[in-house]
Amino acid sequence: MNREFSLDRIIKTLKMVLPGGQEYIALHEPFFNGNEWTYVKKCLDSGWVSSSGEYVSLFEKQLEEYTGVKYAIAVVNGSAALHICLLILGVSAGDEVLIPAMTFIATANAVSYCGAIPHFVDCEARTLGLNPFKLEKYLDEIAQIRTEGCFNKITGRRIKAVVPMHTFGQPVDMDPLLEVCQKYSLEIIEDAAESLGSYYKGQHTGRLGQAAILSFNGNKIITTGGGGAILTNNESLASLARHITTQAKLPHPWSFHHDMQGFNYRMPNINAALGCAQMEQLPGFIEQKRELARRYQEAFAEVFGVEIFQEDAFAHSNYWLNVLLLDEEYSVQRDKLLELTNSQGIMTRPAWTLMPQLPMFQHCPHMDLRGAESLERRIINVPSSVGMTRGRFFCQENS
Repeated sequence: MNREFSLDRIIKTLKMVLPGGQEYIALHEPFFNGNEWTYVKKCLDSGWVSSSGEYVSLFEKQLEEYTGVKYAIAVVNGSAALHICLLILGVSAGDEVLIPAMTFIATANAVSYCGAIPHFVDCEARTLGLNPFKLEKYLDEIAQIRTEGCFNKITGRRIKAVVPMHTFGQPVDMDPLLEVCQKYSLEIIEDAAESLGSYYKGQHTGRLGQAAILSFNGNKIITTGGGGAILTNNESLASLARHITTQAKLPHPWSFHHDMQGFNYRMPNINAALGCAQMEQLPGFIEQKRELARRYQEAFAEVFGVEIFQEDAFAHSNYWLNVLLLDEEYSVQRDKLLELTNSQGIMTRPAWTLMPQLPMFQHCPHMDLRGAESLERRIINVPSSVGMTRGRFFCQENS
């Protein structure tokens, strides 16, 4: 290995993996190569394009069968799904909810929608997600168990739930987190927005908490244009989620009677039609994305100062977004590398700004965040679209 850090070599290696002959390569594009046109046209021809229609039920059934959960409720987006999960699990105004400091802002926003307070915890380099071991030590210091639940000794507020987020499709180490939550009487809501097709110790993400969410935004592994889903194995929670997301309207042929505050969060049939076609292709998408990750890992194996993030032994990742991870000593080069790649038509991006650094969340409680701070400095996401396995790197190798 040439033991000299070189931005030029990193970019050249990146280009080896990427498709040739393109002026611009997006970070993650949707891929439509199945029955999308057929199903959407059938939906339009039927006239059932809103939140009622056969494709909504079919899409939910496909999600249940694929993930192994008993109940899936399709909604308008992942943020709405997370909002409802927090509500049905009893998160109330003034509660604290533990979430990773390095996450997409939707995780923190959903907590705020409930009038609750995000409480930020550290992340680990092993999974890119919430660090359950550090969280336990932290709770040992600041938490107090009462008959009403877990309370923060410093703020006096109840700590109600934990929301682990499976970052870029990489599963959080859930077993030790489950032990922590049992010890401190905390609910678990899995933010699996990015991890459809990812598994933890043989179980699909989203099956280990009381509830979970998925996202089908245009940049996710499958898309419904915009959309999300609530996953749970609890029949009562599923029934409540379905009721609340349909404006809490009681069934009746013509009368409009609502028994609680609800939300207009149900997924339209036309979006679900797109999702049904995408679900039919999901196994192939996963196979292609894992192959792309392997190619990145091979290409960068001898490049000094960086690595491509690889799943832990307990994980089977969908590799939604591949992560180029700079060594700590070269993290100062991150922004320059971002500038160079984007100027050359290769879309790359950093991790999200840590939540406590954003103005609306600066007042929120947090633990020591050295792990998340290091990851934020070092992460660069590189192009990860389905279909990229036809790039020059593969053609050269197979020629």
